[in-house]
Amino acid sequence: MSWNARLERVAPFRVMHLLEIAQQREAAGHDVIHLEVGEPDFPTPPQVIEAGQRALEEGRTRYTPAAGIMPLREAIAEHYREHFAATVSPERIIITPGASGALLLASQLLMGPGDRVLMADPNYPCNRHFMALAGAEVDVVPVGPSSSWQLNAGLIAEYWRDTTRLAMLASPSNPTGHVLQRTELAAVVREVEGRGGHLLVDEIYQGLNYGMAPLSVASLSEHAFIVNSFSKYFGMTGWRLGWLVAPEDALEPLNRLAQNVFLAASTPAQYAALAAFSPECRALLEQRRQELATRRDALLEALAQLQLAPSLPPQGAFYLWLDISAFSNDSQDFCMRLLEEENVAITPGTDFAVQGGEHHVRIAFTTSVPRLQEAVTRLGRFLSRQGR
Repeated sequence: MSWNARLERVAPFRVMHLLEIAQQREAAGHDVIHLEVGEPDFPTPPQVIEAGQRALEEGRTRYTPAAGIMPLREAIAEHYREHFAATVSPERIIITPGASGALLLASQLLMGPGDRVLMADPNYPCNRHFMALAGAEVDVVPVGPSSSWQLNAGLIAEYWRDTTRLAMLASPSNPTGHVLQRTELAAVVREVEGRGGHLLVDEIYQGLNYGMAPLSVASLSEHAFIVNSFSKYFGMTGWRLGWLVAPEDALEPLNRLAQNVFLAASTPAQYAALAAFSPECRALLEQRRQELATRRDALLEALAQLQLAPSLPPQGAFYLWLDISAFSNDSQDFCMRLLEEENVAITPGTDFAVQGGEHHVRIAFTTSVPRLQEAVTRLGRFLSRQGR
């Protein structure tokens, strides 16, 4: 049987196999510490759950318009005005089934066979795969500490080709947790728009910032495409709800795509998400952000004792990107042995990086400080058996 040849360009998400094994070990009675999946241990805020239950009780279970209910689009527009000093009309916001739905719309709108897209390496792998499924050629740009692990204006100018149509970046990023400062992001906007290209910014971890105010490209450009989600900051992973901000001239084709690709996002989830913007919910979410900052600091301190702390601490998201080259040149094997020998689950860097992933791992600080400290104790025990 033959399948679409583009599927050959979609690599498996290796961490899912590791997660399956970790869950099997847990079921067998082992005390597994999960630091592999990008999902904090916080439950969905109670205000959101109550709003979802109320929506079901009120019979809000029928289709919505493809772009989503207007009250939610208005709430998101107000969110941009209040927190990012950005004017975004509700009409420019399309509600999608998760951020993946937004990325699907953007990739199908912007890219086609022979078009090229620039993105950082390392990066969230699905970003590459969505573009490949659209028939585009993905040019991964190696980044590191010298560029704060980000795709900046200088790198865009260096790697841009005649057939490049799009630059995609993430701030805060997955897997490194680093951000672009306002001056750097503004320079990216000028560079891309000056070349007549499109800019797509993944802001899924927006709001989960440490030591700095969150920033949106919406405050710098009306032409940028923005992917965002209720999953990370708002704690609604399983509700599968996201949004896409688009320029006005892209709205009609995007609406047609949405009608055909997924018809509409979940109706109860949309009504539930309205409560995410309430003052009570925002206060709870800020408490959780502070807890994540505490976890980050505790994990950095513990890893410093093993000389594994990154040289540039992350300013956002909930990940650390660690160089393990002193111990291994095979991050997949490293992670599997760590799980089997010490019951600590982390993610191999090969999931995220085309170059250098075999020398890196990602750790998610998505569990309590005592569990993080226990994980580092186990990691230290594991490393002592590896040698340098």
